[in-house]
Amino acid sequence: MRRHRLILALLVLVTGHLLATPQAAQAAGGPILEATYTAVNNGWARVQRWSDPDPNFTTEHFPSDGRGDQSGDRLTYFGGTARPGSGKFLLYSAPGWNTNPKAVPVLLVLGATQNADQAWANPNLNGAGGCGNAPCPTTGLMQALAGAGYKVFAVNFAHSFGDNYQQAQVIADAIEVIRGELGVPQVDLLAWSKGVLAARMYVSGVKPPWGRPYQNDVRKLILLGGPNKGMDTPYRHGIQNMGTVWPECGGNLNFPIAASTLFCFGAYYTHPELTYSGTGANDAYPGARQALYRWDNVYALDTSWADWYTVYYGGWGAYSFSPGIDTAINQGSLITTMRAAPSPASVGVYLLCGGYPTLPTSTENTGPSDGVVFVASCTDTGGLTTVADSKTLWFDNHVMLGWEANAVNQIKSWLA
Repeated sequence: MRRHRLILALLVLVTGHLLATPQAAQAAGGPILEATYTAVNNGWARVQRWSDPDPNFTTEHFPSDGRGDQSGDRLTYFGGTARPGSGKFLLYSAPGWNTNPKAVPVLLVLGATQNADQAWANPNLNGAGGCGNAPCPTTGLMQALAGAGYKVFAVNFAHSFGDNYQQAQVIADAIEVIRGELGVPQVDLLAWSKGVLAARMYVSGVKPPWGRPYQNDVRKLILLGGPNKGMDTPYRHGIQNMGTVWPECGGNLNFPIAASTLFCFGAYYTHPELTYSGTGANDAYPGARQALYRWDNVYALDTSWADWYTVYYGGWGAYSFSPGIDTAINQGSLITTMRAAPSPASVGVYLLCGGYPTLPTSTENTGPSDGVVFVASCTDTGGLTTVADSKTLWFDNHVMLGWEANAVNQIKSWLA
């Protein structure tokens, strides 16, 4: 393990935030501590901003209208930068991060669209329904695990839908920081939704040419609602819910859709930057595209919505134009690559899946699902060498897996 040689030149207490000056790059090439915040919300003990100086990290493209920018507390913690480079990350620490008695710390890896607060500490952060249910609790898995004696950390990425190759390397950095601070050889890694891809990739050694290999520093890998055999949900239902994204239809949701052109209020509007198939400066959702995989040969498409055929297979329909799912998959899906890379036999893998198909904004009922990911994808074990256990909670949807009592108790059982 690369040793941290952090030289703290100046600590300044400003409006309740303990800020550390940026550090010179360490001789061992590890991540650099840029700032520490101790007056933080939602029950965390501190938040640190770290930066990996490797020049191969990029500043990824964000939606041009700002819907994917860092905001609120995250904007503060990222030093006021709304679109930080992908080598920067936030490391949240729960109360007892250095004193709780459990020997193996836990690193939580969030999914897309969320932040570490909403995902792990306050599911009610966005109000009723934001947790996949109503009402939503005001404490989450972080408090449950910290209260049970675990040393709990969470990573928050610079880009909610960023490239999973880069985010897998950020996970490696976060584990290195935790190991260096606590003097432990391994962590337990718990990932949810899109975060499952990056976590699996790191542990299985799926990396860019410049990336570091797996460091044998994970004891258990717990995967929540993981698209282990990919997903095609956004392509299965024609133009359903596309208006929640398209600005001319009144939408502002930060989530990609299949169509690049959509008819709204009497006119067609084109937004390649809001799709899975964006390229160049319009490629704002690469990590979502990497999770795509076709399931139409297993579960029939929903034919009740307009343009159901052209949205999935490509072309012009009555209200939209879609490049089709194959175009997006061929631009860089990682599902086949990930499943072909075996996880180390020494890492016990645990799969926690939901079976309730309804979310506040949508229902995925063309096959058994958690509302986002098919159960058959979440429970798929391709590429996972040592599957220690697999559970499906049939009354939990995709978002509830991060906080619902049965899910929390199952996670505690596996960690123990």
